[in-house]
This record gives sequence, structure tokens and C-alpha cells, in this order.
Amino acid sequence: MAKFRFQDLEIWKMAIELGDKLFDIADILEQKHLYRFAEQVRGAGMSMSNNIAEGSGWPSDKEFARFLDIARRSTFENANIVIILFRRKLLDEKTQNGLLEKFDHLCRRISNFKQSLQIE
Repeated sequence: MAKFRFQDLEIWKMAIELGDKLFDIADILEQKHLYRFAEQVRGAGMSMSNNIAEGSGWPSDKEFARFLDIARRSTFENANIVIILFRRKLLDEKTQNGLLEKFDHLCRRISNFKQSLQIE
């Protein structure tokens, strides 16, 4: 079976796991007929891991770093979405806090990984 570079990256593994959690939330939102919210959650949830994966395919670390910046910004977008869902009483406080902690951890890991790249 083919294996891609990003599949070995801890930041990608963290992002894909968070994306799974966001997809679960989107499924619940759809059950409540909140389709636009669900669509936004899914798109933003995929953006973190998608940008890490896409960036890893570039031949230069400089380009990869650009995609890592986008993945990091997507993490902030997801944090904002979770806060909005909590404010709308669509998420409980424990879920909100747990996700925000994980988003913060992922942001830090992405920043640290970016610093390890050989950017000219």
C-alpha cells in the first residue's frame, strides 16, 4: 500500500483526529437540521489536515511552511466555530474546553514543526 509523507507527521495525525471529532459534531448539527453549521464545521475541520497533507507534497520547505501557516489559521477558525457553537448552546462547556485545549496544542505543534524546517 502506498504511504504518503504526511501520514508519518504527528501534526497531521492530531489534525485528522480533531477533524474526526468535528465531523461527529457536524453529524449532530445535521440531526438538528442545522445544515449550514454542519457544512462549515466539516469544511473547517478538513482544512487543518488537508493543508498539512498538501504542503508536505511540495518540494521546498518554504512552500510547506506556507501551508502550515494556513493549517494553523484553520485551527483558529475551528476554535472560533467551537466558541460560537457553545454560545448557541449547541456544545456543552466540557466539549468546548476539551476541543479548545486540543486546538491550542495543535497550533503550538504546528509552529514548532515549522521552525524545524529548512526555510531560506
